[in-house]
Amino acid sequence: MLRAKNKIGLVFFPAFDWAISPTHPEREERLLYTQDQVFEEGILDIDGIVEYKPDLVTKKDVQRVHFCVPDLWAVMTESHFISAGGAKTVAMAVMDKKVQHGFALVRPPGHHANRVVHGSRGFCNVNIEAIMIEYMRQAYGIKRVAIVDTDCHHGDGTQDIYWHDPDTLFISIHQDGRTLYPGSGFLSELGGPNAAGTTINIPLPPNTSEKGILHAISEVVLPILDEFQPEVIVNSAGQDNHYSDPITNMNFSAQGYARLTDMLKPDIAVLEGGYAIEGALPYVNAGIILAMAGMDFSHLKEPDYNPARVRQAPEVTRWVEKTCDKVLENWQQRRYLGEMYRADYTFIDRDRNIYYDTDNIHEHQKETVRVCDNCGGALRIDSAARGKKHVLAVHIPRNACAACQSQGRDWYEEADVSAYDKVLLQDRARDVIEEKSQTPK
Repeated sequence: MLRAKNKIGLVFFPAFDWAISPTHPEREERLLYTQDQVFEEGILDIDGIVEYKPDLVTKKDVQRVHFCVPDLWAVMTESHFISAGGAKTVAMAVMDKKVQHGFALVRPPGHHANRVVHGSRGFCNVNIEAIMIEYMRQAYGIKRVAIVDTDCHHGDGTQDIYWHDPDTLFISIHQDGRTLYPGSGFLSELGGPNAAGTTINIPLPPNTSEKGILHAISEVVLPILDEFQPEVIVNSAGQDNHYSDPITNMNFSAQGYARLTDMLKPDIAVLEGGYAIEGALPYVNAGIILAMAGMDFSHLKEPDYNPARVRQAPEVTRWVEKTCDKVLENWQQRRYLGEMYRADYTFIDRDRNIYYDTDNIHEHQKETVRVCDNCGGALRIDSAARGKKHVLAVHIPRNACAACQSQGRDWYEEADVSAYDKVLLQDRARDVIEEKSQTPK
């Protein structure tokens, strides 16, 4: 019998009752072909590869991360509770040391969902990785976490949630936002004033292949991870960098994904995008599973794989190397850049217009963060979406200092509820959620 070098846990949840439409790329077939391939190849018969059934996340698990507008039930379906629950199940298996690594092959995905949620963006309603991570922090007391997002699309929702968190390193490797949704993820996006440098974006040009993506992993990601020293590494394992993906323009392969996983050695991987349902996903997922298990993946190859067709052009190589050099320069200068950003401010504001492409919602946010040397800073978000509810959302960070706890509490208590549909408080220091709203007439 074959035996895995590393014991790993898998969770499958294809979400039979949730799809954008019957013919949309985001539908249950995304995982059914992978599930069939795993069964047919006998991967689950390998000693050390264990399948777990997904549990559901709780309402509080979601509310540790999100302000759902008008409420949680308007944003989430049963499939979203189970998808996030599958990630949580795998995380618990890893943290309880039942397995060394875990892979949640679940949908719907989540990395485009921001802290405030009025609807669906990029097929994402809630951020399943963030829900999983904040559960791990609450239940297991971990502090420093690194998220490496290898989806072809920039993980803008995860970036938003951890923009002000100095204990979370967020690295996104993606196709340049000038050429692909969501149009963000540039080198200048480095994190908020209290967490400058812990957001790292590596935008790569279209037609980047294994050579470029693996160069970014070896020359940028691994050295930064080594310096940051996270307690847990999470891979947002999007698979739409594949050369056959119908909605992107990259040239990665199943062999490349397996090598990336072997190099990164994530504690937990969570499936994100990937829409070449038959030609890529079964092979990519098999490669990730074998790499996490510490098994030989050298034989893994798509039936139509042609190295010459996906070879990286010299000009792409030069662009990738130049980008990686700039990312490292920003990382090395992060403290100086943070001081420049903060200057002598007590509070820093940020105005944003956010478009929910899946649900055609336009949101305007005005965000205020307290500049703080001791924590991520109390955060106040005034959020209004056209035709939707107007809310004031206050976030007190997990390791908030006394001054930021007081500031967050003051913002919440002093808010004029008549000016909003709801005023919401996410007090992570005490792990409580509070809400007040206008009294019905």
